[in-house]
Amino acid sequence: MSEDKSYYFCGIGGSGMLPLAMIVKAAGAQVSGSDRALDQGRLADKFRWLQDRGIKLFQQDGSGLVESSQILIASAAIEETVPDVARAVALGCQRLTRAELLAEHFNAVPSSIAVGGTSGKSTVTGMIGWILTVAGRDPTIMNGAVMKNFVEADAPFASSRVGTGALMVSEVDESDGSIALFHPEIAVLNNVSLDHKSLEELRILFGDFVEKSRHAIWNHDDDESRALVASRPLKKASSFGFSDGADYQAVQVEEKSLASQFLLRTGGTNTPVSLQVPGRHNVANALAAIAASCVIGVPVETAISAIGSFRGLARRFDIVGIMNDITLIDDFGHNPEKIAATLSTLKAFPGRVIAFFQPHGYGPIKKMGSELAAVFLDNLCDDDRVILCDPVYFGGTVDRTYGSDFIVDRIIAGGGQAEHIAARQECGERIVELAQPGDRIVIMGARDDSLHSFAQSILTGVTQEQSRSLVAG
Repeated sequence: MSEDKSYYFCGIGGSGMLPLAMIVKAAGAQVSGSDRALDQGRLADKFRWLQDRGIKLFQQDGSGLVESSQILIASAAIEETVPDVARAVALGCQRLTRAELLAEHFNAVPSSIAVGGTSGKSTVTGMIGWILTVAGRDPTIMNGAVMKNFVEADAPFASSRVGTGALMVSEVDESDGSIALFHPEIAVLNNVSLDHKSLEELRILFGDFVEKSRHAIWNHDDDESRALVASRPLKKASSFGFSDGADYQAVQVEEKSLASQFLLRTGGTNTPVSLQVPGRHNVANALAAIAASCVIGVPVETAISAIGSFRGLARRFDIVGIMNDITLIDDFGHNPEKIAATLSTLKAFPGRVIAFFQPHGYGPIKKMGSELAAVFLDNLCDDDRVILCDPVYFGGTVDRTYGSDFIVDRIIAGGGQAEHIAARQECGERIVELAQPGDRIVIMGARDDSLHSFAQSILTGVTQEQSRSLVAG
């Protein structure tokens, strides 16, 4: 990444844009950008933090693009009518997607680990990054979520880490097909299931991904991954999972409400592993991270010790607070597999669940609305509640034929208790009204950083309501 390049990020506050902007800036490039959230007065702390680091921010009106030498970084799906895009076209600026710029940087690194799969990418990336850091490998890490272990007073948005070593670990995305741009030394495949693309498309994308790597790490428990690996001529491969035959196998798993532990069976040896993150899915994530770290040269004992101090990611089963035995959890769950993992972790222990879900767009409801309804029905009990607001929407043209009521109607038809309340604030008021001691309230959704503050507002409301109830009692 040469110092004479100037990158202009359209949507610089996004979960994928911000960490990449910090990585290329650290590599010596000039960085500036715009964001619709900045124009709308949202997420002020994030944009102030970017400005404090010397990144110039502009209104998303094209005013920040002034020279043809600037390179516009923008989503491939962004409309040509967006002023930044129109201005870049008028100036003759080169245009790259976020994934193209990331791949350019990633593929130039001598040693690399790419983490793919439908679910768990961010957590596995964070786990690997932490293990490599503790092991002294000084990696550069590109993630789509804030990694709690790297958060400091001057780095509250630690979704990336810039290392001085020749090693990079990054999550890679299949939703837009950009996973095909990456050529990793080590490819981690967590799982393959329905999300943004059809299974037929995913089989091709993930199959190509693992085949071109030097060493593939794959999920021994996932039927799709097993079939995919069997159909491809892989150079080297290692598997992880709970089932017999996995190269990195978890046995004697003990789940706790906010943690877990197990024995790692690998190379004929059983070694205790303790995690600070809960859920069987996080045991699988830990297996993948340990496997990848060992393949890159970290001793298994070092990997196990490091992962024991991994504190998780923001908005991944993130405990916002507890009041009068009511626990408030913020979570990124937005597709059937992620939501199932979160709900199954909650239902492994007694207590009613109040699940709030903000769909991450109208398109995903059309594609997998029935599957989303089914996952709530399959994982919740008669006493549990599901509340949906309208899908996240920040402007642009979109087909709104399928909305949140589509999911709610199917949950109710299946015997579940669900409500569609269009306005998110009113959903929060309803949750506060419903909350009782012993409840676990989980806030789920993606592509909207304000969901965490929404979760915090519910905790405040619950605290006030419970305090009034205690006084009245």
